[in-house]
Amino acid sequence: MSVMSRPAHYGFAEHWLPRLVLAPSFLLVLVFLYGFIAWNGALSFTASRLLPNYEWVGLTQYEALFASERWWVAVHNLFIFSALFIGGAMVVGIVLAILLDQKIRLEGALRTIYLYPLALSFIVTGTAWGWMLNPGLGLEKLMHDWGYAGFSFDWLVNPDRSIYTIVIAGIWQSSGFVMALFLAGLRGIDDSIIKAAQIDGASLPRIYLRIILPAMRPVFFSTLMILAHIAIKSFDLVMALTGGGPGFSSDLPATFMYQMAFTRGQMGLGAASAMMMLVTVSAVVVPYLYSELRRGRHV
Repeated sequence: MSVMSRPAHYGFAEHWLPRLVLAPSFLLVLVFLYGFIAWNGALSFTASRLLPNYEWVGLTQYEALFASERWWVAVHNLFIFSALFIGGAMVVGIVLAILLDQKIRLEGALRTIYLYPLALSFIVTGTAWGWMLNPGLGLEKLMHDWGYAGFSFDWLVNPDRSIYTIVIAGIWQSSGFVMALFLAGLRGIDDSIIKAAQIDGASLPRIYLRIILPAMRPVFFSTLMILAHIAIKSFDLVMALTGGGPGFSSDLPATFMYQMAFTRGQMGLGAASAMMMLVTVSAVVVPYLYSELRRGRHV
């Protein structure tokens, strides 16, 4: 059938059918994502406590938030967790990717083993690591049973160390994901580059450090953005592993928001903390999107 002989309704369906198919999803995202973000922002300027209360109080909730010691503990923990989690996951993932890139035997089995934690939810990861790090159940008890009575690993119940247990569990969960991204990038590198460098006398570690890894800057940047997003919104891992404790020593902004909004009856304060988290996520994601859009225009 030629273009001139198509029925009139064919052009109408071709033009509007894709829009009609996408319209329900668009409306759901508009209402249940951006609509609730706007509603949460409005609640942060009200006197809402146990239930929404639309009495306007201006910046009172933000003043209370910044005056809260618990909030600043959560922010401090976020910096510690983000730096160690992102750095640790990147280092472990890159090392695993480089090792697997040597085309060793049983590569498929090893890749599956390293990726297995990614198939688990953070709730499962937190619960399992909670058992392993519990002084009365896990590693410490095992070492005592083996005769090492002086061994101690009480980070889970130590207020000064509890945040680091979350770092350990987070790195274990996410390093396989980083490995997969970098392994895919490494497999895209032309082998002739490596062979030419080897002919020039460069060692394999120097080839990776000076040639291959610098050429993978887009992978680095994308991985950094994803891990930063995971770190900022971390909630389920903390709740399953430490519950924010002992006390509130391992609180993160997401757990602070949950506690304030849903267990402490301070919905307005919880909404204010959620808006601060949104600002933090935007500070990470928006520059990335801007750089990607600029690069797309210049391609």
